[in-house]
Amino acid sequence: MVIHESGEDYLETILLIEKRNHIVRSVDVATEMGFSKPSVSRAMGILKSAGLIVMDESGRITLTQEGRQKARGIYERHTAIAEFLEKKLGVSKETALKDACRIEHDLSQETYSKICNANKE
Repeated sequence: MVIHESGEDYLETILLIEKRNHIVRSVDVATEMGFSKPSVSRAMGILKSAGLIVMDESGRITLTQEGRQKARGIYERHTAIAEFLEKKLGVSKETALKDACRIEHDLSQETYSKICNANKE
């Protein structure tokens, strides 16, 4: 199953909330992303069907191994792009983070690799 840009954003958000709070519920995701609870519920259903998350009877969301791997990859791309924009181009941190979120989904592997190499210099 192909996960679209919004699904990637949800996975990344779940990972970040989990790092911060250790427990993730739909309401946490809704609050973090500024989306309605029904929208988040629908998205969680899609991610669950794709085998990327599991939800227990209390509503706790946990990333599966595949979901965690995807979420980490998305987060790493986001971080690398933001770092490049901020440190190599002089973009403000706030703008770099926002732009990285937009760029990360459509960036080619070739360009991403070049950004990673530039960050190491």
